[in-house]
Amino acid sequence: MTGLAPETARTASLRPLERVVWIARAAWRAEIGIWRSLGRWLFRRPRVPRGASGFTYHSPVLTILVIFIVLSAIEIPIVDLIVHRWPWVRIPLLALGIWGVTWMIGLLLSYLTRPHAVGPEGIRARLGADIDVDLPWDAVASVEKSRDVLEKAPKVRDEPHGRTLALRMQNETNVLVTLEKPVRTRVGDSEAELDAVRLWVDDLDGFMTAVRTHIP
Repeated sequence: MTGLAPETARTASLRPLERVVWIARAAWRAEIGIWRSLGRWLFRRPRVPRGASGFTYHSPVLTILVIFIVLSAIEIPIVDLIVHRWPWVRIPLLALGIWGVTWMIGLLLSYLTRPHAVGPEGIRARLGADIDVDLPWDAVASVEKSRDVLEKAPKVRDEPHGRTLALRMQNETNVLVTLEKPVRTRVGDSEAELDAVRLWVDDLDGFMTAVRTHIP
């Protein structure tokens, strides 16, 4: 299973019923994250540690998400008009449409309210409400600009510098954080021991400047 993400390796070995339970738990976890993101945005509470600077990473997917949100919102009244005469069809479709739009908005807000962060304690590398990796400065060996583009790559795979978590946006990362010592973090339902983290930052120069204020 070398090169597979922990969750991929695990689901491949599960029996059908266990796989259904695993998927249901993952879906529930995602649902909770979406609604928490809506609450954080509503109450203006971005998840940035005290004294740290936040750095967004949503730009590569912003246009796609906005298009999906707009099209989904337009679809609701159109479908409602078509099935208006059949309440038993109309009500479930209306509820599903509203939930879909809300979910897409929540996904976008999960990126906005959980940015990467650079502060006195270290780097927090994030991917929406799904992944939050704490990288304290005493564990960081180097931070460098490193553009990497891979399609359909697992989140965690073996690279020359060790076990690497890649938080890709549109299949891309532009920062590589290599570690002095392994860091354990949760990825999906499993824990992974990491030797490096790749991530995407919208303001690459600003991110690197913030990093240089804490390490040479």
